[in-house]
Amino acid sequence: MQARASVQNPLCEQRTTLFFSVRDEVGALDKCLRALKATNVSMTRIESRPSRSAEPSYDFFVDIEAADKDLVQRVMEEIKRISIVQDVRFISSLGSHQPPHVEQEQVPWFPRKMADLDTFAEKVMDMGEELTSDHPGANDAEYRKRRLEIVQKAKEYRTGQQLPRIEYTDQEKETWKQVYTRLHEMYPKYACREFLHVFPLLEQNCAYGPDEIPQIEDISRFLKDCTGFTLRPVMGLLTPRDFLNSLAFRVFHSTQYIRHHSDPYYTPEPDCCHELLGHVPLFADPNFAELAQEIGLASLGASEDDIEKLATIFWFTAEFGLCREDEGIRAYGAGLLSSFGELEYALTEAPEKHTFDPSKTALQKYPITEYQPIYFVADSFRDATAKLRDFNATMRRPFQVRYNPYTQSVEVLNSKDNVHHFARSISNEMQLLASALELI
Repeated sequence: MQARASVQNPLCEQRTTLFFSVRDEVGALDKCLRALKATNVSMTRIESRPSRSAEPSYDFFVDIEAADKDLVQRVMEEIKRISIVQDVRFISSLGSHQPPHVEQEQVPWFPRKMADLDTFAEKVMDMGEELTSDHPGANDAEYRKRRLEIVQKAKEYRTGQQLPRIEYTDQEKETWKQVYTRLHEMYPKYACREFLHVFPLLEQNCAYGPDEIPQIEDISRFLKDCTGFTLRPVMGLLTPRDFLNSLAFRVFHSTQYIRHHSDPYYTPEPDCCHELLGHVPLFADPNFAELAQEIGLASLGASEDDIEKLATIFWFTAEFGLCREDEGIRAYGAGLLSSFGELEYALTEAPEKHTFDPSKTALQKYPITEYQPIYFVADSFRDATAKLRDFNATMRRPFQVRYNPYTQSVEVLNSKDNVHHFARSISNEMQLLASALELI
């Protein structure tokens, strides 16, 4: 979904992991997050999954920057005071980079079918309904009210429904126009060829232009015809695991609200300008779509360490990636293609540029609130995908998965029957390929 939201912060040396279970009701997560804020501790990770209990509920694993016993106890007591909380437990602290899961569960829950993505609807970590004090619109009551209207539509959306259409105001359209016009002038010089190929098609088919903000329903239909990718509305920042898991289904979570009009050239969060101008065009390119889905498939059931690595790879590819072309290095990352200043800066001699190597990229630290000092350059999307597959093969996951586009579901290849069925489907495809080659 987002530039600076789609990755985790580096793990803190004083990390403590807590587990708690809450009844499934509207606003449950928000109540728990408010309790955490009341204790003045910083949260670095949150992960959730449907509970195994008979009563509808969700289990949460939360990492906080706290190692002091009294502080951790105070946090637990604060959470226990919430009426919907059914259980609170201490899991691990300090040097544990892979906190043990409750009931010795080795593989984190992950979505198996498209409808499972509905469980992410209200699981946002930041922004959405709530704005931080440094947000340009934090003190604008009308802007906050407008955000709430748009966010509510995303909260209510469920798989299979028509994507919400937003009647944007004249002020919102003017903000879009300023951003669109300036970036559109820069793209021919800085954007990669695949991006430049798709953008005119979006203008022709999805009403891209300076005067109107495109609707995600129209864009989603266009993307599905091109690569099978679709859009889904989202309230705010998803956890890295949830965001990456969605890519396995070729689903991209997109915000629909726009940055505050007081500063159209700045936003502390991804908005529809970032999503629609930065991300969307390349989801219409088959090779980039394959790269994005490969990251998503690798994230299903991955360990926390591997999720952090995959999120970092996404950061340095889909968000801030560069690629080599005959004319020189060009940008393909959405964080660059939606940022006037960094788009220009990234292609100067100022930052370091390294060849994309997933094993090294995955370990690279990065700043979130300033220009990147290091960028990774891919030879092509196909080459990046091949390297990523080799890297994914080194991950410690006890099974493989594949996405079935016919059923829009994930198949786990962890039994002989599943593998044999997959082999038969490959055999049929190979026969079709052989017949086609004979006709050429």
